[in-house]
Amino acid sequence: MRNRGSYSGNYHDFNNFNKKTMKASFLMFCSWLITITAIAQNQNHGPSNQYILQNTANPVQYKNYYLLTLLQKDATVKALIQKDPVFSELLKNKTININAALKNCGSNIPCLTTTIKFSPEEIAAVSNRLQALFKPGNALALLINHDLIPSGCYNSYENLKPVEMLTKAWEQDANAINHVIDVYVNGQKPNYPAIDSISFDLKDKNYPELVNTNAKLSLAPKNNLYFEPSLQFALTALELNERNDAADYEPMATTVNKAALSSIRNTNFKAYPYTLILVPGEGPEERDTELSAGGMLRCRLAAEQYQKKAAPYIMVSGGRVHPYKTKYNEAYEMKKFLMQTLQIPESAILMEPHARHTTTNLRNASRLIYRYHIPMEQPALVVTTKSQSMYISDIMPQRCIKELGYEPYKAGKRLSENDLEFYPNTKSLQIDFDEPMDP
Repeated sequence: MRNRGSYSGNYHDFNNFNKKTMKASFLMFCSWLITITAIAQNQNHGPSNQYILQNTANPVQYKNYYLLTLLQKDATVKALIQKDPVFSELLKNKTININAALKNCGSNIPCLTTTIKFSPEEIAAVSNRLQALFKPGNALALLINHDLIPSGCYNSYENLKPVEMLTKAWEQDANAINHVIDVYVNGQKPNYPAIDSISFDLKDKNYPELVNTNAKLSLAPKNNLYFEPSLQFALTALELNERNDAADYEPMATTVNKAALSSIRNTNFKAYPYTLILVPGEGPEERDTELSAGGMLRCRLAAEQYQKKAAPYIMVSGGRVHPYKTKYNEAYEMKKFLMQTLQIPESAILMEPHARHTTTNLRNASRLIYRYHIPMEQPALVVTTKSQSMYISDIMPQRCIKELGYEPYKAGKRLSENDLEFYPNTKSLQIDFDEPMDP
């Protein structure tokens, strides 16, 4: 797991790091469904502009476990796995062991969840079998080359051979499932305990029954792939904790961003200095406050730049973060404020409603810029308060390396204490395995 910095607030945890720069190069790739222009870095295959499964699967699942979702949805690959004797034996043993744990563990939750999670031995066995099944030109190889690699979801492994990327993707997804079970069933601390901790009291006498019921449901006959009992158990755990934030407003292209997206293809971005104005949110600390004072001020700063025609779009960014389990979404409340108070048209506003930290404000903005076919080579503008703006340019790049493993953006010129250029980076498409609400 990457080392996470200490946390003292969604947008106010300013640590001391050194600024580094990064470079991006761009290549072309032909995707499975359509031919697109793809931007990639030091690789022979670029990420496609959309998830293959974006409109056909549970967003919480495909955002967190993209490989496993692909394995479920490709009929030929699914049949290959179902008929394979090694995977069949793994599923059989998992089922037997979960049933035995349900019978013998009683109210000892770690006793049960240890069986449901993937052990190091199971993870290694699956990796070895996937390598054995991967043959050039077969269904599994086609899935990796045409769907998994172009998605960008595992592009931290972009320099590996396809078969090696397959096993790395599997190991990442398995560890992501284990992480959810550890945090949202076993009650271990997440990366940011103040905002992301488990919703249940582990000492509640009724809690073991809830966990046992979830385990029984994971053994449903429909879960007939080696990974499906554990996958369903983890997804249900997120649901029970009311932690399905990754699905908020999805599919955004046909909901909250529909009005703006309908005009992007006809927008002459070269007529503007910047492609968009990014507004990072600031969550209120009071439970009944919809939008913080800081959020209002940031919206006003962005509206000023929009009125000056700095960019054709404003992107508001921030999820349901502060206070703990708030019902208010920062991006949604900022969009309302821009429209209702500042009279910015909805067709000029893009929402990014999932970011939980400043690092992912920039990362998620980079993702949407890419997937919405907004020019990547042209700078965008991030507009915010002085303290956060200086943090983004001078401190945050090293925090991103520490927490994400890469820099999701390159800082450009500083226009003022509130306004900073940035360039998006397709490294941002990489799934963050230990942040299930904003992977």
